[in-house]
Amino acid sequence: MMPLLSLSWLVPLAGALMLLLIGNADGRRDGLIRWLSLGVALAPFAVTLALWAGFDATSAEFQFVERYPWIPAFGIHYFVGVDGISLLLVVLTGFLTPIALLSSWGSIDRKVKEFSVFMLALEAAMIGVFVSLDLFLFYVFWDAMLVPMYFLIGIWGYDQRIYAAIKFMLYTMAGSVLMLIAILGLAYLYSAATGTYTFDLLKLYTLDIAPQTQMWFFLAFTVAFAIKVPLFPFHTWLPDAHVEAPTAGSVILAGVLLKMGTYGLLRFSFPLFPQAAAYFAPWLALLAVIGIIYGALVAMVQPDMKKLVAYSSVSHLGFVVLGICAMNVQGVQGAIYQMLAHGVSTGGLFLLVGTLSDRRHTRLIGEFGGLKDVMPRFTAAFTIITLASIGLPGLNGFVGEFLIMLGAFRWDPRFASAAGLGVILSAVYMLWMFQRVFYGPVTHEENATLPDLRPREWAGVLPLCAMALVMGIFPTLFLKPMEASVDALVQRVRATQTLQANTR
Repeated sequence: MMPLLSLSWLVPLAGALMLLLIGNADGRRDGLIRWLSLGVALAPFAVTLALWAGFDATSAEFQFVERYPWIPAFGIHYFVGVDGISLLLVVLTGFLTPIALLSSWGSIDRKVKEFSVFMLALEAAMIGVFVSLDLFLFYVFWDAMLVPMYFLIGIWGYDQRIYAAIKFMLYTMAGSVLMLIAILGLAYLYSAATGTYTFDLLKLYTLDIAPQTQMWFFLAFTVAFAIKVPLFPFHTWLPDAHVEAPTAGSVILAGVLLKMGTYGLLRFSFPLFPQAAAYFAPWLALLAVIGIIYGALVAMVQPDMKKLVAYSSVSHLGFVVLGICAMNVQGVQGAIYQMLAHGVSTGGLFLLVGTLSDRRHTRLIGEFGGLKDVMPRFTAAFTIITLASIGLPGLNGFVGEFLIMLGAFRWDPRFASAAGLGVILSAVYMLWMFQRVFYGPVTHEENATLPDLRPREWAGVLPLCAMALVMGIFPTLFLKPMEASVDALVQRVRATQTLQANTR
């Protein structure tokens, strides 16, 4: 069988290395580099679609598994596989990367080769994170992802790019160190119990860990993931990173990178340490609800469109964490669906805001007005993505939020009721921004001659609008592949919690 999972991350990595061999020729080959990088990025997307097409939705087991010895003396293997929880996140990564690269054609005009290399290397690392079933391998990809994003922000970002890049790196590295200590601790515990080291996630799932020890390990993993989400109060790096990052970097940061934190909670924190998860879940949910409301309130007062969308991510990802904390089928399915929906809608918002910023060289809401008459096609696309972001029925944001609220209500109605305020507030700040930018008179002469969406820009925007509609109208296409895996995860966590509670 063809090693599709390995191809999904090796192809963009090989493409990045290939681009390094092309001479710059004083920028004369930038067009060739752009087309080559786009072609390379489309190849792993095709591979992810093949994974989806060949995936057995009735099975909860990991599929397309590849396993080879790497450092066998320490029980380290190249061990990859996908289940219903990780499959669509891999597809999302393959879907967004070509769109992000396409969005850079009009805004990145220096060091195009290096930019493309870092984007493709970032894609390889992100896919590697989602497919790794060996904790050592997972950590390698997790940390490898930091390097290209650091340079994307630090070199091609805006005025405060160095500050934002360093802040992003320091926050994430602090969490990574905690997670590395916990990973090494797990391998030591397994060795103490069996006499052999392993970083195999499936074997570590079977490890019986004392409740007090679980608490420390859970905190180490969860703090690392909470920083990545980012969960309140670990969120302060995100607005700076989003505002200063180039448009393509913001699309990937919002669309994929933030999902690594919530994915980590689902794949590692809750199933590895179920007793600790049961204890800390209400506290995590409380932080999630605070983040939902806080992010929405802060977004309401932002004069900068990009910063408004950045704070909306803090609010929307709070819903995802709330669904995970509920740890029932509805909540977890809603959380995964919302990860996908947020990647499409918020990635689309950053893409459109970046397009507008490239035309006017400002993102201040007060600098716009009346754009619906000047840029009707751009307004139509912005309308679809805005309504998707606020969860209008029939679009992608509604399905995830509905399932999360249902799961949270079945778990603890108090959290669901408080989170409901975030749904209302998201409509307030998004529609307020939309009204000020697109309606009313054209008050600035510069806005009267702005060009509408060009064909290349349509090529990036149209797939996002189409996906928002498809996910809203045909949610079963996305819910069905994850159903068996989510059910197995919930049953395993709950059964382990009950068993350990009865034996201690």
